[in-house]
Amino acid sequence: MPAVFVRGDLFADSTLDALAHGCNCAGAMGKGIAVEFRKRFPRMFAAYKQRCEDGLFTLGDVFVWKDEGRTIFNLGTQKTWKHRAELDAIEKAMRRMVAIAEREGLRHIGLPRIGAGLGGLVWEDVRRAVRRVGEATTVRLVVVETYEKGAPIEPAAI
Repeated sequence: MPAVFVRGDLFADSTLDALAHGCNCAGAMGKGIAVEFRKRFPRMFAAYKQRCEDGLFTLGDVFVWKDEGRTIFNLGTQKTWKHRAELDAIEKAMRRMVAIAEREGLRHIGLPRIGAGLGGLVWEDVRRAVRRVGEATTVRLVVVETYEKGAPIEPAAI
């Protein structure tokens, strides 16, 4: 199903079945949208940090967390916060994510411009990878390309 690129606030939309974001593999969520995930899902952050410390979360991995009816996909996209995101790791993690989502019957996953902010990648390169993954799945990838605080995602996208 083709990915859609929208305006809005990832956290302001309760119609999405799941949320996803890129993570480093060192256990830090100190900047960018990761801070919001850490604040909103503190138990998820603690479990993610422990997985990283135990060496169980590496590039291309997916750590799935379920909390209060929401599924969160933490995608291993950077070795550490000091390193750039890796496009291959993003695509590998997203493919794993949609395979899990298909098995679990999830229909819509919201995600930010993964890897293109603090991850340092060129958004158009990442966007092409998102499109490739989207074309090979029945799960709708809803990418918040333009952030608007508090604004719900356009209903037509979901």
